[in-house]
Amino acid sequence: MAPGCTLVLVLMLMTAALSRTGAVPVPSAPRALPPARGCHMAQFKSLSPQELQAFKTARDAFEDSRLQKDWDCGGRLFPRTRDLKHLQVWERPVALEAELALTLTVLDAMANSSLGRSLEQPLLTLQHVHSKLQACVPAQPTAGPRPRGRLHHWLHRLQEAQKKSQDCLEASVMFNLFRLLTRDLKCVASGDQCV
Repeated sequence: MAPGCTLVLVLMLMTAALSRTGAVPVPSAPRALPPARGCHMAQFKSLSPQELQAFKTARDAFEDSRLQKDWDCGGRLFPRTRDLKHLQVWERPVALEAELALTLTVLDAMANSSLGRSLEQPLLTLQHVHSKLQACVPAQPTAGPRPRGRLHHWLHRLQEAQKKSQDCLEASVMFNLFRLLTRDLKCVASGDQCV
């Protein structure tokens, strides 16, 4: 046997013997595995003035286009009394993710209209936020208990909103954009500091 191989074999045997006696520390398995993906939302506590301006430009363009139409929508999709602060900390990202998913669906459909150019930057920003937010949402079991209370009511309301006319859905989403960005997103980004 070659001298190098003998040395490796001796070292392996000594390590095995010592670890059985407890003389060599053997790394133990971690008590809790870290999450597969990290939830890092603190960067969204406030958006840059340029990003907010892009949303304002899109909303203004939408309002200008609506002045030419005669439409009436009953009931609010996003009631003023709704506030993510009233949800438990773990429920907030779930509610915001559902709100963002609906907003992205509606804005994506509107991107093919005359508003398309003004929606480009807001869509990119919201898609980025949505991709980061998905790491914060716990996986939903296929069976078992479903959300209850305020969270259930909020998710149900968003699901029902998709049955509204496209004009009313667009209006609701556009007029909710700043609340989503400056209150809901900020609340989730603040974690348990949102009170």
